[in-house]
Amino acid sequence: MFSTGQLIFAICFAIAFITALVYTYRKDLKLHRQYYKGSIWILIAFISFIGLIAAIKFIFK
Repeated sequence: MFSTGQLIFAICFAIAFITALVYTYRKDLKLHRQYYKGSIWILIAFISFIGLIAAIKFIFK
């Protein structure tokens, strides 16, 4: 399906991209803690809401 060159490029690109993401996240970690304090509750509420919708769908199926 993919040539060897394409697979090597994809693997190298993924490694470089993930490395860049980790580096920039670590660099901005202090700012993230300051400005996004409490955003975890929004994420939990969103996941709970999606779970509730899925549960209702399966209950009334």
